Amino acid sequence: MGFRYVTGAVGLVCAAWGGWLLLRQPEPWRIAVWLGAVVLAHDGFVAPLVLAIAALSAAAGLRLRGVPRAALIVAGSLTAIALPPLLRPDGVANATVLPLDYLRNWLLAMGAVALFTAAHAALRALTRRIGRRA
Repeated sequence: MGFRYVTGAVGLVCAAWGGWLLLRQPEPWRIAVWLGAVVLAHDGFVAPLVLAIAALSAAAGLRLRGVPRAALIVAGSLTAIALPPLLRPDGVANATVLPLDYLRNWLLAMGAVALFTAAHAALRALTRRIGRRA
């Protein structure tokens, strides 16, 4: 029970510090509007999308537990982080602002997540098969 109180206290201190930093900004309302938009985007798009994927996978008879679920969470998080550079307008005024090939890097990251997930599933199936023979 003590760990919960310590964690809660740390969270409150971090929230207070964030609020203090927000109020010290020249235009704090712009950040507050952005944060509100993020909450609306999450509740209006991300959460229903996750629920739809879960419902479709359950209807298809797929069990998304453990590593497959973690892989979907990692893929979703990487996609959320990569969206701003992926959706940037073409012909940016300063080419050094976003100099990398973000689409290729995102695809490589998604491939790595898929590869590690498939390797884990194959290794698990192999160990189960070996365990049954023994």
